[in-house]
Amino acid sequence: MLLELSGIRKQFGGVTALRDGNLSVLPGEVHLLLGENGAGKSTLMKIVAGMERPDSGRMLWHGRDAAFRNPAEAAAAGIAMVHQESLLAPHLSVAENIFLGREERQPFGWVSRLRMIEKASRLIAEHHFPLEAHRPVGQLSPAAKQLVGICRAIQHGSSLLIFDEPTSSLSGTETAEVFRIVRTLRQRGMGVIYITHRLEELRAIGDRVTILRDGATVHTGPLADLSTDHIIQHMVGRELVSIYQREPVAPGPELLRLEGLTRRGVLREVSLSLRACEIVGLAGLIGAGRTETCRAIFGVDPIDAGTIFVDGRAVRIRSPREAVAAGIALVTEDRQKSGLALRLPIAYNITMANLRAISHFGLLNVRAQSRVTAEYIARLRIRASSGMQAAGRLSGGNQQKVAIAKWLFRCARVFLFDEPTRGIDVGAKVEVFELMDGLARSGAAVLMVSSEMQELLQVADRILVMRQGCITAELPGRTTQEEIMRYAALQQEAAR
Repeated sequence: MLLELSGIRKQFGGVTALRDGNLSVLPGEVHLLLGENGAGKSTLMKIVAGMERPDSGRMLWHGRDAAFRNPAEAAAAGIAMVHQESLLAPHLSVAENIFLGREERQPFGWVSRLRMIEKASRLIAEHHFPLEAHRPVGQLSPAAKQLVGICRAIQHGSSLLIFDEPTSSLSGTETAEVFRIVRTLRQRGMGVIYITHRLEELRAIGDRVTILRDGATVHTGPLADLSTDHIIQHMVGRELVSIYQREPVAPGPELLRLEGLTRRGVLREVSLSLRACEIVGLAGLIGAGRTETCRAIFGVDPIDAGTIFVDGRAVRIRSPREAVAAGIALVTEDRQKSGLALRLPIAYNITMANLRAISHFGLLNVRAQSRVTAEYIARLRIRASSGMQAAGRLSGGNQQKVAIAKWLFRCARVFLFDEPTRGIDVGAKVEVFELMDGLARSGAAVLMVSSEMQELLQVADRILVMRQGCITAELPGRTTQEEIMRYAALQQEAAR
C-alpha cells in the first residue's frame, strides 16, 4: 500500500472539518476523492501534503508512520499536490515557478534562468500545453495557471500526485491532455488522488473511489460498482430526484446594453442586451473573450470603443467603483485573487461593498453588520463557525457563497457571474442556480459565463456564443450542446 489514512480528525476553531477520514491508495491507481463542498476533501489532502497537521488519527506512507510538518517534507518524501486555486508566484515566470525550490544553478550557486527556460520549454512542448516558459505567471488565465501547477508537479517527480480540481477551468482539449497525463503517471506506477466535482469525468480515468460526507468517509470501493446516482446519494445523503431546469419568466425592461464594445486584441465590437427577469448565458472556449467582456463591463479593463447603456442611458464606466455605482456586480472567476479578502472575516467580506447601509455618520454599526452576516450565512447555507471566521479558512464552495452574498447585500440590478459553479459540488450547484433564478425573478438581469454547456442549457433563457473576441451567435436556451459548439469552435458561418 502506498498511502493509508485512518481515523483522521481535524478542527478549525469550532468547525469540525474531519471527524473520521479514511483513505488508502495503491501504486499505479487513480483514486477518486469525492464529496460536497465542506465534506473535508481538501483538508484531508492538505494533511497528506504537509500543509495541515491532524488533531488525531494515523497516516502510513509506504507502510511506515508519517506526519509531515510542512509541504517541503512531503515533497521530499515524494508527494506533490496540484491545487484548485493557484499557489504560484505571480511575479515569477512560468519556468521559475516550475522549478521553484529546485532551481537550476550555475557554478558558484548562481541561478541559471536560461537553463530553466530551456527545460521548461521542453516539458511544455512534450505535453502540448499552450504556455510560454518566459512569461510571468501573473499574466496568465486561471486555466493556464493550472497547467503550470501540473508541470511543476511532474517536473519534481513524485510517487503520489494529488490533483485538487485540476480541470475546473480548463477547456475540453486541455482536460483531455490532463487525462492523458494522469494515465501516463498511472502506467509508470505512480499513485494519483483525483478530486473533482465533474461527475462526467469519473469514468474516464478513475479506478477506485472514496466518498466523504460531513467530514467522514462514507464509502470506498471500485468505481465500476457504483452508478452515478449512487455516487450522488453517498455525497449528499439523499436522492436528487431531478436535474435542475429553470422555468423562464417573461422578460422585463432592458437594464444593460452593449454596443460595439471593443478592446484591441481582445474584444471586437461586442453587442448584447440584458433584460430584467432573464438569465443570459455566455458560452465559448477558453480565450474566446467571455471573462474579458465581464471585466470590460465592470470597468476592470479599459475599452477602446463602444458604448455601455444602463437603463437606456449611456454611461462611462472606467473603474469597478463606477460600475458598482451604476448597479452592476461581478462575481469573478478567481474568487481567491479578486473576489474575496481572504484574511478578513466573513462579515467584512459580505458587507464591504455596501458599508454605508450599516454605518451612521461614518461609523460602522457592528451589530447591524453581525445581523446582516447572520442573515446571509443562513440564507446561502454557508458553513462557518461564525461571521468572524476568516474567509480564507472556508472551503471553496463556501468562499463562493460569500462572494455572491457580497453583491446580494449591495442590491445590484445587473449581475455578471463568471464561472459561478467552478469547484462547487453537485448539491451546491443547484443552490447557486436557485439563487440566480431568485435574482432574476426579483427583477435583476443576470449574465452567466460558464464552460459547462449543460449548465447553460439548464439555466439560461438565451445563450450568446463567443469566439475570438466577438459574439458569433445568439441561441435560445433550449438549444443543444452541438449547436453551441458549432459557433464556439468553428469559423463564423452566420451572424446572429
